[in-house]
Amino acid sequence: MKYVWEHRDQYNLDTEDSMLLKRTYDSFARNGALLQGDDREAYRKLNADLSELSTKFGQNVLKELNTYEIWLTADDLSGLPEGVVEAAALAAKEKGREGEYLFTLAQPTYMAFMKYSDREDLREKMYRLYTGRNTSGEYSNIEVLKQIADKRRQMANLLGYPTYADYSLVNTMAENPKNVYKLLNELRDAYRPAQQKEFAEISAFAASVRADGDTIELKPWDYSYYSNKLKQSKYDYDEESMRPYFELNNVIDGVFGLATKLYGLTFEERGDIPVYHPDVKAFEVKDADGSYLGVIYTDFFPRESKRPGAWMTEFKPQWTTADGVNSRPHVSIVMNFTKPTGTKPSLLTPYEVETFLHEFGHALHGLLADSRYASLSGTNVYRDFVELPSQFNENYLTQKEFLDGFARHYITGDPIPQSLVDKIIASSQFGAAYACLRQLNFGLVDMAWHTITEPVDDAAAFENAAGESVQMFEPIEGSMTSPQFSHIFGGGYAAGYYSYKWAEVLDADAFAKFLENGIFDRKSADEFRTQILMRGGTEHPAELYRRFRGQDPTIDALLQRDGIERPKTPVHPQELPVRKD
Repeated sequence: MKYVWEHRDQYNLDTEDSMLLKRTYDSFARNGALLQGDDREAYRKLNADLSELSTKFGQNVLKELNTYEIWLTADDLSGLPEGVVEAAALAAKEKGREGEYLFTLAQPTYMAFMKYSDREDLREKMYRLYTGRNTSGEYSNIEVLKQIADKRRQMANLLGYPTYADYSLVNTMAENPKNVYKLLNELRDAYRPAQQKEFAEISAFAASVRADGDTIELKPWDYSYYSNKLKQSKYDYDEESMRPYFELNNVIDGVFGLATKLYGLTFEERGDIPVYHPDVKAFEVKDADGSYLGVIYTDFFPRESKRPGAWMTEFKPQWTTADGVNSRPHVSIVMNFTKPTGTKPSLLTPYEVETFLHEFGHALHGLLADSRYASLSGTNVYRDFVELPSQFNENYLTQKEFLDGFARHYITGDPIPQSLVDKIIASSQFGAAYACLRQLNFGLVDMAWHTITEPVDDAAAFENAAGESVQMFEPIEGSMTSPQFSHIFGGGYAAGYYSYKWAEVLDADAFAKFLENGIFDRKSADEFRTQILMRGGTEHPAELYRRFRGQDPTIDALLQRDGIERPKTPVHPQELPVRKD
């Protein structure tokens, strides 16, 4: 393989063959195949150590999470929704303590408590417990994560890179740490003034609704509670009240119909295609000219054997055989929507419709693939590019022209009114600056750990320094992000957490082209199909994107979508942060 790589200029390879060769060679070289002697043995040991440490990190997170039981009485429940209270009562009953209420730090429970509980003292208690996990005691991850970060550094050094981030980012759109920091810093400068304005408004609102009328300095355990109350006060926005306009069968017609309007695709339900569960349906997908494109399976309802969440799966990828036959894909989209009952159909919230659009975007990436090699087709693209097709689709949720095609009250047949669409838009923009800076903090902490050039001593001080430029609250002693940051220390997002914001910039910038030319503009759709969806990972995504958009992406469209005005002068200098490792 090394010989072929070094003599590749002799073989007259086209773009796709060149990319296959590069990715194949890289898979060897980036996993230590070029190392010799002691270096090879050192790499092997580092790899084994990292596997063990990452497993331990994840196990510690789960084990400590399962140790927390917060027992409350009826006097402690003010503000909590009925469903949350019922779940806590049932959990206590199963433990033999009827009349009490058991809460845990499981994310849905924790988030609901922080959003709705009227008890500031209990919100603070929950926050300190949640953010203090794995910082001390039997399940501490402090030493574990420090070892993971340093062993990744050592591995990158062995392979010839100054930091792990330099190693990890080679095969991404970002390409190097400098470009990641450039994006994160640009977003920070744009969103910081809006975040400060948000906090001032929330603080004033909090003073107006507090019994003592005192102005407060927002604490991290106050934000969700008061921002939710302000949101309700400003917009009277309740996702639950919008369910009647999003009956599942209508939504299916609308979401599939989006692909018909943009790309000319048709979807025919096929009862003769075997499925893996009675709730699953199979649809044959055809192109505008009637040619066969593939099969999509829909799996919408929860069941005991099914994990929560939503995802797209590629059962069979697309590829072209040696004799030129285009073997078409089979994909599925999986959700967990409320099942219909004898008296009421399955009705979705706007968030669930957005989730459907998201996963369907991934499915189209697979269904429209047209490559020679399975390893380069469909969603087999760089990590910071894979979410573009899915997040692009989400933009249609706020487009009245799209919603008018299917969003009708399931009883009266009335189309969704513009006033409700406006509420969806206003609600999505509310708190956008806070949400952005929170994501930037995660991205900066991730990058800091993976750009170290020597071992870290004080993990808490290191984390605080990494996120200082996007800090929104005074640091709370004993509270950290890193010890529970499974995405980067126990999962596959090391030096990659930035990609969430990277993808948002891409999808907003891509959709701006449709806003300019019409949201169903077939010329723009054809370009998106041929330059993005069909090409998979056969070329560098930056080249594909430039051919589609005619330019590199900017953050301007994202700012406009979030209702953020770009500041006239930077909040911070546009330069890499200086850290003391």
